[in-house]
Order: sequence, then structure tokens, then C-alpha cells
Amino acid sequence: MPTSTLFESTLTDRYQTTIPKVVREALGLGKGDRLKYSIDAGKVSIVRADMEEENDPVLEEFLDFLARDMKEHPKRIQAIDSHFARRITSLVQDVQADLDQPLEHDQ
Repeated sequence: MPTSTLFESTLTDRYQTTIPKVVREALGLGKGDRLKYSIDAGKVSIVRADMEEENDPVLEEFLDFLARDMKEHPKRIQAIDSHFARRITSLVQDVQADLDQPLEHDQ
């Protein structure tokens, strides 16, 4: 599981700050871009305002659930064995998918 990396900046007297370069690059920010902030249980997330619409709220809730469950019950996390990994590979080996193709909207 990837670990989080912390970056910091300083607030000015007017409560303004410079977003660190690594954060700007990670979000693909440029001058004039707008940001949206989300606060959940004391944690703040920042996204580009024009990118937030791409997020699936159901998927975000599911991923949040998984993250909480892994944190609360780390002993439940298990590695898959090589037999199971080979079985998964055999089931999808002939599946062709274009991951860049847009999904069809529900009708």
C-alpha cells in the first residue's frame, strides 16, 4: 500500500500560502486554476475544481470504506497465494480493454 508524503507551507498575515511545487505538479495546476477543498474527520483534501466532476462519489465512498477497514482491522489483510494469482490471470488473459476509451453513460 502506498504511503502518504507530507508537504508544508506557511500562512502569511493575510492567511495566504504558496502551494508547494510537488503538489502543483501532482494536481496539474497552473496559474489561475481553481481549487476545491473537502473536509472529512479533520482531514482536508484539495482537488482541482475542474477535476472534481470526474470523481465518482460512490467509488470515493467505497474507497474510503476500504481505507477505514484496513486501518481498523489490519490483520484481515492477506496476501494472495500464487495459485489464486494464476487463476485470476487465466480468467482475464483474453480480455481486451481500452482503458482510455470513455465509458458509455447509463440510459
